[in-house]
Amino acid sequence: MTQSNNIEKAVWKIQDMSCSSCALNIEKKLKTTKGVISTNVNFAGEKAQVAFDKENINIEELTKIIEDLGYGAIVETTDKETEKVTLKVSGMTCTSCSNTVEKGLNKMDGITSANVNFAAEKVTIEYEPKKIRLIEMQKKVSELGYELNLQEEEDDGIDEDEIKIRKTAKTMKISIALSSVIMGLMIIHMFVTPIPGYLPIVALLGLPIIFGTGRHVHVGSWKALKNKSPNMDVLVTLGSLPPYLIGLMGLFFPLQSFIEMATTIMTFHLIGKYLEVRAKGRASQAIKKLLQMGAKTAKIIVDGEEIEVPTKDLQVGDIMVIRPGEKIPTDGVVVDGNSLVDESMATGESMPVKREKGHEVIGATINKQGLLKVQVTKIGKDTFLSQVVKMMEECQGSKVPIQEFADRITGYFVPAIIVITIGTFISFNIFPEFHLGIIRWGATFLPWVNPELTPLTLSFITATAVLVISCPCALGLGTPTALMVGSGMGAEKGILIRNGEAIQTFKDVKAIAFDKTGTITKGKPEVTDIVLVKGVEEKDFLYYAGTIENGSEHPLAHAIVEKAKNEKIKIGEVIDFNAIVGMGVIGNIDGEQILVGNRKLMKENKISYEAYEQELIRLEEEAKTAMLLAKGNQLLGVVAVADPIKEDSAQAIAVLESMGIKTVMITGDNKRTAAAIGKKVGISQVIAEVLPDGKVAEVVRLQEQYGTVAMVGDGINDAPALKQSNVGIAIGTGTDIAIEAADVTLVRGELSGIISSIKLSRAIFRKIKENYFWAWIYNILFIPVAMFGLLHPMIGAAAMAVSSLNVVYNSLRLKKVDIEPSFKEA
Repeated sequence: MTQSNNIEKAVWKIQDMSCSSCALNIEKKLKTTKGVISTNVNFAGEKAQVAFDKENINIEELTKIIEDLGYGAIVETTDKETEKVTLKVSGMTCTSCSNTVEKGLNKMDGITSANVNFAAEKVTIEYEPKKIRLIEMQKKVSELGYELNLQEEEDDGIDEDEIKIRKTAKTMKISIALSSVIMGLMIIHMFVTPIPGYLPIVALLGLPIIFGTGRHVHVGSWKALKNKSPNMDVLVTLGSLPPYLIGLMGLFFPLQSFIEMATTIMTFHLIGKYLEVRAKGRASQAIKKLLQMGAKTAKIIVDGEEIEVPTKDLQVGDIMVIRPGEKIPTDGVVVDGNSLVDESMATGESMPVKREKGHEVIGATINKQGLLKVQVTKIGKDTFLSQVVKMMEECQGSKVPIQEFADRITGYFVPAIIVITIGTFISFNIFPEFHLGIIRWGATFLPWVNPELTPLTLSFITATAVLVISCPCALGLGTPTALMVGSGMGAEKGILIRNGEAIQTFKDVKAIAFDKTGTITKGKPEVTDIVLVKGVEEKDFLYYAGTIENGSEHPLAHAIVEKAKNEKIKIGEVIDFNAIVGMGVIGNIDGEQILVGNRKLMKENKISYEAYEQELIRLEEEAKTAMLLAKGNQLLGVVAVADPIKEDSAQAIAVLESMGIKTVMITGDNKRTAAAIGKKVGISQVIAEVLPDGKVAEVVRLQEQYGTVAMVGDGINDAPALKQSNVGIAIGTGTDIAIEAADVTLVRGELSGIISSIKLSRAIFRKIKENYFWAWIYNILFIPVAMFGLLHPMIGAAAMAVSSLNVVYNSLRLKKVDIEPSFKEA
């Protein structure tokens, strides 16, 4: 099923979410909006990912929907084809100059809009990179008599998380300072000497806390209630605002003052939020690090001259010049030079790798030695770095099945707490003796419990304690923080996890199916043997074999073509070329029909090969793929190709078997060759002679036999099988289609990465379960304690903050988990 051209995806940064109830509220609203296909709102990452039909709804309308719910929404990324830049313009002396520049740019094809700010000497340009380049704009502005600086205006280097941390730190410090003074005055007033005008003083000191630093909490509460989706803010507002207002009434009536309690509750909430924001910032560091890795500028050759341009102005086909010590600006292929390149940021491999003419290089990796000339092959969102960031964001925005139950509970959590609070207050006043009995018992060992207070005062304190001890945040943070930390760890090791569901499924995998070529083997076969029929010259054999295989995309065909070229044999021309799936290829060369393939192909065309059956068997038992070559009805000989097995394949498979996971190889090779390779690497089950479209059926059979099955592959023909399996694992050195179809991508291309992936998945899922355990235990234990009047609201507010922090810091402890494969396990 092909995706409609009308489908667009966008990511928003969501502001003012106080707990997971907010995220669920946004998600629920977006899902019921016409034109929205799918949506994921990540509370911990503060992101919303939405896929929508742009014929029914646009980005601006979606942004307004989020804002109408009471949250800030900033579009971060879209699938739009336009870019926006702000550049410096020099040489303007008056507004007439700015008008000239503006008109000149707006006339250029590919520029959507250009706005010049004369006072700031800047121009903001929205343009289509596929139609126009920044250097063309620079040339145009130069022709008009002015200068356009292509270096985009830099920000102050402070990211949004840092700004948020500073903002929450400021409100927290103000609250702590004022609350400390209030608590100090309370101690003096109660235990040392009465302070004249004590109540007006604390009321005045508490005003900036409740209505100043805590204002955003009350605003959030109002918006949540207006949208009929009560959240964490509502609980904090109910726990702080009524006590403060009742305390104010004490100025006019003989009532108990709760101002100290109200300000302390708000302060503890702000302290918890600050620590939570800081911890979440640490959890999302991986994506920030990746984004900072990219080069800002690139040196390219234009009309024989080397010029420097911003990386966003690069186009496919540009020739970049990269000197030793410089970052490679974007993905490309080396056209001149050789060097060692540090690819650790992409693969996790610490040793630099050799790169020379014809080799692909990855953007943001570092050229360590020689000068390289690299032709650009990918730009923008197609680059490796952009794809890694996209996959990480998809993973962090996705949901693990275990989270669905938690989300359903969270949706009812705050309303349930409000009902329990009201019930507690009413129960206290209907059955005062029962509750006072519990409180008197608690007073014998809990110093903060005071049975001397009136039942009405105690019921109010108890109800407030129930409100502030309840913590839905911990439930909402359990999965996303673990995914954020875990996916970042994986990216550093060259393991890219696309979705959260794979993490939960991975732990239950009972069997792993492997493709052979490019997965277990290196995928770079070499010709090992040529067996000629009597009277046939090797040069003639290689001429026909090399010419016909030159039309094929198969790795084995490339090996034959390479052999012919190495022997200085000129490749001819083939007409009527036809690749027959699962058999071989047929074509006409110099008026003769040439066939290269397996026994099936020869039988189909009535070509006798039986005299060479023993040679075929010998080669196949040596784990080589043997192919027959015929001209017309005459057999010319046999060519054998072997694909070297990857160094770590046997070790990785042995470890997987020791972990209780069955290993299976699915290949199109004949049974003897497949069995020989399977024996070499220790595969427990070999399924051979499988046609490309038969791989899906084999995966289905394995699922029937074992249950949960993972599939590892690297080719286009593996994509359907990767999708069919419970967990699809793509070898990163393979095709984009295979990678797109997979749940997990191993960038380094080594099978040992599967062991690391399993270890990482198990560690992440273990943390998710731990997070939910502590979040539930906290609420299950402390809410009843609060309901019986044994918990002071101030202690409850502190405990609430600690609950959320415990979940976030527990996720951060993932970083200490060792996921490196240990081959001693085998």
